[in-house]
Amino acid sequence: MDMPMFMVGDIACSLLPWLMKPYTGQLGHSREQYNYRISRAHMVAEGTFRHLKMQFRCLLILLNIRKWNIPYVADDYLHRFFPSINKVGGWGLEEKIKEMQKFFHLTVTGKLNSQTEEMMARPRCGVPDVLDYSTFPGTPRWRKNVLTYRILNYTPDLPHSMVVKAIKKAFQVWSDVTPLRFQNVARGEADILIRFAHGGEATAMFLRIHELHLFKHINFLSYAAHGDQSPFDGRGGVLAHAFAPSPGIGGDAHFDEAEKWSQNHIGTNLFLVAAHEFGHSLGLGHSNVQGALTYPMYRYWEPNTFVLPDDDRQGIQRLYGRKRENF
Repeated sequence: MDMPMFMVGDIACSLLPWLMKPYTGQLGHSREQYNYRISRAHMVAEGTFRHLKMQFRCLLILLNIRKWNIPYVADDYLHRFFPSINKVGGWGLEEKIKEMQKFFHLTVTGKLNSQTEEMMARPRCGVPDVLDYSTFPGTPRWRKNVLTYRILNYTPDLPHSMVVKAIKKAFQVWSDVTPLRFQNVARGEADILIRFAHGGEATAMFLRIHELHLFKHINFLSYAAHGDQSPFDGRGGVLAHAFAPSPGIGGDAHFDEAEKWSQNHIGTNLFLVAAHEFGHSLGLGHSNVQGALTYPMYRYWEPNTFVLPDDDRQGIQRLYGRKRENF
């Protein structure tokens, strides 16, 4: 149902009666101008929500979530990262938590205990952990061995040359064990587009409000700041996400600009996150093997001595085969 236009007052305009109720008539020039000022004020609200979002996080930590009994926090996590669980009819929150605990090899209790909360709070990839076939049909893979990629923009955290080097090295992790080759292109179309996006700290707050069903008539997904309806959530939380091979957005990788990207252990290591995401760009889902590169949670390895773990190597070679000598 279409909602009627609402007008609200501010300091610059007296609170006339037509400002305090739904208005369905024709707007004159002055009222159109007032509407314009309100829309511009939305930009200010976006900045305000960024600060509110961080305060909201701190509040959830300070207040014991278990005592407050806020099930939507866990349900939100399960809905986003275990979408196939939500398709099982009749499952309550306890059953969903058990499946998540099994995946991460936690003690299976079905309770939102401290161990489970800590796992949910860890920095991670934004790709779901249990993928259903409606999201990635069949066994997605590229049908060619030479793939192009293009870096659309750069993080200010690192010099451009370091970003280029980290991305190249991340692709090499996969080309070292398969027949795949990757070529960087400076312009035009590419198979894999790479970008750093701010992705909507305010969006995360909007989605929280949406989950509380306070404003059911608003499509909060329309506020997704980088256009793929998978908003980032500020520093920590979701670090990046990528899409399985397919036409259009398939293969593309997005990195949360709110993170502090680095080339070492300080902040978030760009090479390690990029290598993980490019596994998704090539068709791999998440692994529940804790030592795997495609494990959902971020961990630090020394980049100079990094070797692709066996679980990831076996997975990518099932899709593309082993690297051929003299290729």
